[in-house]
Amino acid sequence: MQNNLVVRGAKEHNLKDITVELPRDQFIVITGVSGSGKSTLAFDTIYAEGQRRYVESLSAYARQFLGLMEKPDVESITGLSPAISIDQRTTSHNPRSTVGTVTEIHDYLRLLYARVGTPYCPVCGRKIEKQSPSEITDRLITEFADKRAILLAPVVRGRKGEYRKLFGDLRREGYARVRVDGTLYELDEAEKLKLEKFEKHDVDVVIDRVTLREADRSRIAESVELGLRRGESLLRVLLPDGGEGGEAHEELYSEKFACPEHGSVLEELEPRSFSFNSPYGACGDCAGLGSKNEFSPDRVIDDKLSIAEGAILPWSKKGTGGGIYYWDKLQALAEHLDFSLKTPWRELSAVAQKAVLHGPGQPFEVVYKRGGKETMRFMTEFEGVLPNLERRYADTESDFMREKLEELMEMRPCPTCGGTRYKPEILAVRVGGLNIAQVGGMSVLEADALFGSLQDGHLNHDAIAPFLKGHLGGTARAHAPRHYEYVQNAFGAAVSGPVLKAIRTRLKFMVDVGLDYLSLDRTANTLSGGEAQRIRLATQVGSGLTGVLYVLDEPSIGLHPKDNGRLIGTLKNLRDLGNTLLVVEHDEDTMLEADYLVDMGPGAGVHGGEVVAVGTPQEVKANKHSLTGKYLRGELKIDVPTSRRRGNGKKLKIFGAREHNLQDVDAEIPLGIMTVVTGPSGSGKSTLIHDILHATLARELNGAKTTPGKYDRIEGMDHLDKVIEIDQSPIGRTPRSNPATYTGVFTEIRDLFTRTNEARRRGYLAGRFSFNVKGGRCEHCKGDGVMKIEMNFLPDIYVPCEVCKGARYNRETLEVKYNHKTISDVLDMTVEDAHSFFEAIPTIERRMQLLLDVGLGYMRIGQPSTTLSGGEAQRIKLASELSKRATGKTIYILDEPTTGLHFEDVRKLMEVLDRLVEGGNTLVIIEHNLDVMKRADHLIDLGPEGGVRGGTIVATGTPEELAAHPTSYTGEYLSRVPGIVPVRTAPAKAVKEERELVLSAPARKPRAKKGAA
Repeated sequence: MQNNLVVRGAKEHNLKDITVELPRDQFIVITGVSGSGKSTLAFDTIYAEGQRRYVESLSAYARQFLGLMEKPDVESITGLSPAISIDQRTTSHNPRSTVGTVTEIHDYLRLLYARVGTPYCPVCGRKIEKQSPSEITDRLITEFADKRAILLAPVVRGRKGEYRKLFGDLRREGYARVRVDGTLYELDEAEKLKLEKFEKHDVDVVIDRVTLREADRSRIAESVELGLRRGESLLRVLLPDGGEGGEAHEELYSEKFACPEHGSVLEELEPRSFSFNSPYGACGDCAGLGSKNEFSPDRVIDDKLSIAEGAILPWSKKGTGGGIYYWDKLQALAEHLDFSLKTPWRELSAVAQKAVLHGPGQPFEVVYKRGGKETMRFMTEFEGVLPNLERRYADTESDFMREKLEELMEMRPCPTCGGTRYKPEILAVRVGGLNIAQVGGMSVLEADALFGSLQDGHLNHDAIAPFLKGHLGGTARAHAPRHYEYVQNAFGAAVSGPVLKAIRTRLKFMVDVGLDYLSLDRTANTLSGGEAQRIRLATQVGSGLTGVLYVLDEPSIGLHPKDNGRLIGTLKNLRDLGNTLLVVEHDEDTMLEADYLVDMGPGAGVHGGEVVAVGTPQEVKANKHSLTGKYLRGELKIDVPTSRRRGNGKKLKIFGAREHNLQDVDAEIPLGIMTVVTGPSGSGKSTLIHDILHATLARELNGAKTTPGKYDRIEGMDHLDKVIEIDQSPIGRTPRSNPATYTGVFTEIRDLFTRTNEARRRGYLAGRFSFNVKGGRCEHCKGDGVMKIEMNFLPDIYVPCEVCKGARYNRETLEVKYNHKTISDVLDMTVEDAHSFFEAIPTIERRMQLLLDVGLGYMRIGQPSTTLSGGEAQRIKLASELSKRATGKTIYILDEPTTGLHFEDVRKLMEVLDRLVEGGNTLVIIEHNLDVMKRADHLIDLGPEGGVRGGTIVATGTPEELAAHPTSYTGEYLSRVPGIVPVRTAPAKAVKEERELVLSAPARKPRAKKGAA
């Protein structure tokens, strides 16, 4: 077998006819600046060719269903193994997909519960057992040896009637005694009883009275069979002295899989019974989704207004069903309950609010008045705002009305199953004392500990007690068991052994990739890209394949430095199985741990696409031409700032944040500086900043329709005027969108062309120079510049338009030139070229300068936005923000802006972020990158761990103060950063006086912030 993977003549995107030889069965890292061609080489060339060859090996019939793959622009690739890509796309947008289903842990859980689960009655918590007559006989003789017993067959259970005819029938059948409502009677006496016709009664016929001895087994067995037959599979056994202390005791047995007391029949347990995607196990109300789209009082009511001012939003807008009818009813309701419609909603009593929202629940009197005179008086009912909206939503046939009403709805936990997704009878089945929803609600680490104890037979009530409270259902609840069973019998242990081993193996892989804080029932669409990627990585390690080429895209994204070691260990395990790992990565630890390093560059875009250095990490580190090598050996570095900014003295304060795992957190964010929120994965950073802070600010400042997480209040919002989130999502969804259109510079360029003599002579307006509308564009390709040729059994081919030759515009438009360049030539320029070309036009030159400042000089200004990386899209957005006039009242929120960025890109990014802050704005950044942390003015460290072990603020302060913190993981890693001198936090009084400026190293002058108020 060939020992190397050899790529020859790769020319895809910006690759410049490169040839590279990679060792097989090794851990290879490809690095380089953003846009240098790393992903093009790893994903668009090597992985794409591996996939294409696999698809080509199938029949033409099969290929038509798989979608066709284009051949990468490469001469040849030899030594290629079957390729599996583990990238950062979100695992699934399906709300039914959870961490448990994606990792297959849920499938094994279903099997475990179906085979060894103990069912209990969901109504009373009695253990449900299916027993044959011989098993019942054995149990009676074994458990109640030598005790007196009366065997009874239940013939009437909780039904109304006098039952004289029944007593007569029983006497004719040969029976002598019955028990009526708990009292034994001879049948002659029973027939004389006068039972109340309209009261419920219980009647049991006495089958036999016997002493439970082995010698009488045949008689007992015969009586048990007769009792079950007469009692329709039920048998009561009354033991006059069988209880504790010789007291009377009663047992109830069932031949069916049903509660003998409540008749709760359970189907035969199968794995499908424990799937919330199957009608056999799913809650019938929400169909297993666990949530329902319901009208939200928060969206329906504006609590700052009174009802008279229009607090009930859907009734205050024109054309949505408001008017005199509702006003009269509300007025009558207000008189009935004695409240005023002019009182602000938030000041109304809870009784009044509930009556308006849900209806008063009983009729009341309405008086119609017109012109001060009573016109009508009658009794009426008020259904309530929410029931009214639900009825209208169900009845309407108008799509417009439906969409309008949906704006007032939000996803809420299903009231029937309480968000558990299951039927109550499924929630009543337990293994180790817990039901499947309670296990699903555990974190990976907790589940591993539970199954470890179950496997070893050491499980007890203390271990499961913290998980018993929730996950029992909503209005349809499962009753807790009367007696818990923690230890499995010999049969259960034998059956569950292989299943528990498979579950624990998968849980261990999850722990190894740093995801021990995730709960198994967390929906997959709420995971970050890095989490989704590491879940798939854990699944691949679990599959145990060998001889495979794995291509990974920055697996360290979203990982705190403390978790990196475990991830690298997992990657090495995958390599040791006999696989080749091709990892696109910028993390220094991962690079140094790799077997082989490929450095792409030297620049980005047209300045990149070459292999600068290859070899072991030490060889690349020593390479004089490698930019990565310079950073690895410390020749280049991102400096620690000489001082920390003061801020403007104002603060944004969050009180009582308790969404997800946040534990009633209070946080302060100083305004006018750069605050970095950090902490281990799953510690609550995104919940605090995105779900609570950003959602609230977007709603209050920008008027967005967001639903923030749970918190008490936020103070200091009056110091801000808008919130802007800058993420790495694409700047446009179609190839027609490009950097020129996004930044608005294309409008300036088109206006410039309309001012040329030729355009004025022809009467061309700005629309003539747009490739999106008729007039100036080439109509043959509709302004795309390429034509799509559909091919049967081959990939679609894109060829340059034969009319405009890829220029996008028609001949007449291209005859208009500015400085000898057509509009098409301008769109094909790089930012660097455009900057010098338009240096005499200040508005265009300024925008080009900003794109140069954020490190995008290599990018073509007309490059389709779909071909831009996440880092490039983010920097275009930052440049666009820098071009706006700073109000000093804007708060910018960034979530891991260093994703996909090389050391050099991070340096440029920090310069841009510093410029935003210098304008008086506030930056809040969620980040794990130490280079960003050390440049921050203020740090908020959440933790101490992820999931249930996180959700608290461990430390706050400058990087120097965190570096001196005794328990902060972030501080531990910051203390190792050159240039950070740990500073112990001063006493409270001194902090108040000195906190405004903390120097990052001794004997340096503080610099005043530009434009400080």
